[in-house]
Formats: sequence, structure tokens, C-alpha cells
Amino acid sequence: MTFRFTIFLNFALLFSLPTLAGAATIAVHVTDTVGGKGNVNVAVCDRERFLKQCAYTGSVPARDGETVVTIKGVPPGTWAVLAYQDENANGELDRNLIGIPSENYGFSRDARGRFGPPSFDDAAMPIHAEAAAATVRLH
Repeated sequence: MTFRFTIFLNFALLFSLPTLAGAATIAVHVTDTVGGKGNVNVAVCDRERFLKQCAYTGSVPARDGETVVTIKGVPPGTWAVLAYQDENANGELDRNLIGIPSENYGFSRDARGRFGPPSFDDAAMPIHAEAAAATVRLH
């Protein structure tokens, strides 16, 4: 039984290597953060999951000025990056009574919407290389 499992595991790893080899590690530089206030949460989304449950996420304690969050395993393609400073560390972007975010947030390409969030196209950026970087300025 152990021998079969070992063979299965080896085949599974062998066939997953091509997808892992093309995957990128994205260093997301989140600027205008306030140190000591919660976490900086980042999500990398494709068009289908934009502003929903994104496939790639990361979170680190907030640092003063700039916080870098590393997201691994992102396949090449067009992605939008969004970030917010979760000051009370409740895992959610808090909003006021009329639905406007009360915690600082931002999108890649410094995208902004007029009356709501920006579109995917405004925030989208290509990810090609195994190592990529994005900057998100919080507002």
C-alpha cells in the first residue's frame, strides 16, 4: 500500500511541475500604510473573481509607510491587485452606514472608480515573469 502511494505521489508531483514552473511570485508594495494598526490584506484576482473571493491572497502586519506582501503561485495572465489596511484585524474591509469603506484601500495601477470600485480593466495588469511586482497606494 505504501509503495502504491509513493508511486502515485511521484506522478502527481511530476505532472504538477510544469504549472508550478510558470507560476509567478508577486511582491505587492502597499504604500501609505500606518504601522502598528492591524494587517495589510492583498488579493490578486482574475476578471471572473474580481471583487469577489479571489484565488490568491496574502496578509502581513502593517508597517509604517510601506508594507510588502508576497503572493506566490500566480499563473501568467491578466490580474488585478487590491489591498486594504485591516486596522482592527477582523478580516473584512469595514464600511460606514452608507457602504463607503472606512478603512484605507487601493487597487493596482492606482485605479479608482467614480461611484464605487474601479472596473477590472482599470486595475488589470499583465503577469508574465516568474517574479513580478505591483504597487498599490492606499486611499
